[in-house]
Amino acid sequence: MKIQFTKMTGAGNDFVLVDNRDGRLRLRPDQIARLCDRHFGIGADGMLVAETDAKEDRIRMRYYNSDGGEASLCGNGARCFARFLQPLLPGSEGDPLIFLTGAGIVKASFLGEEVSISMPDPESARLRRLVTTRHGPLEVHWIHTGVPHLVVFVRDVERIDVEELGRELRWLPDFAPEGANADFVEVKGPDRIAVRTYERGVEGETLACGTGVTASALVAHLAKGLPSPVSVLVRSGESLRVGFERAGDGFRRVWLQGPATKVFTGEMEVSE
Repeated sequence: MKIQFTKMTGAGNDFVLVDNRDGRLRLRPDQIARLCDRHFGIGADGMLVAETDAKEDRIRMRYYNSDGGEASLCGNGARCFARFLQPLLPGSEGDPLIFLTGAGIVKASFLGEEVSISMPDPESARLRRLVTTRHGPLEVHWIHTGVPHLVVFVRDVERIDVEELGRELRWLPDFAPEGANADFVEVKGPDRIAVRTYERGVEGETLACGTGVTASALVAHLAKGLPSPVSVLVRSGESLRVGFERAGDGFRRVWLQGPATKVFTGEMEVSE
């Protein structure tokens, strides 16, 4: 079976994108994992599939992590998906472009080389929770931005062993059974942070994570007083921006903006 694909990157967070609006493609988790494999496949943090939702009469974005498991949302993936979708839909040059995700409707706007997307209203954050790690107690903050995230503030994000500590936090029994992504955040200025993220499903550090960037910015506002918008430096060296409005104890009108770039297109044979 041959698959036509587009490879895209959102600030270093990379994806395989496939147009399956006709519904002919049926991929198993092991096939998705093979496509995302960096040695035997195309290589990506995840896969994005465009489908037609007849009930809602809209395009649906389905997101799969590189292990083949499906997740409800990927922020950088949604920005890449919007850029991928734009030339496929006649008359979609105007803003906003709207599509469905597992976390609800996303609206995308195109700002030159960058794409801005609406993010789902996050669930109420739980701040300053002590958890036990092999290195002792650690203060973490929890927030759900389409997927669950733990946010940890550190003095120097470059000195953190993200693979080791991130893996431990990801599997903490406190957040079982689904676990959580782990974000390590250094406050760089009055409206600027640096973030490194260990992503579940990828099971390792990624160069950027859109939902993690969003989670980190919102928690930085709650715990450290940073105002909207927050500029976020990610591992790839790129910067993203997160804007929001406070709504009581929560947030509304959360948005994520940053680059979304096509890398190449191609065709790959996938064994059945």
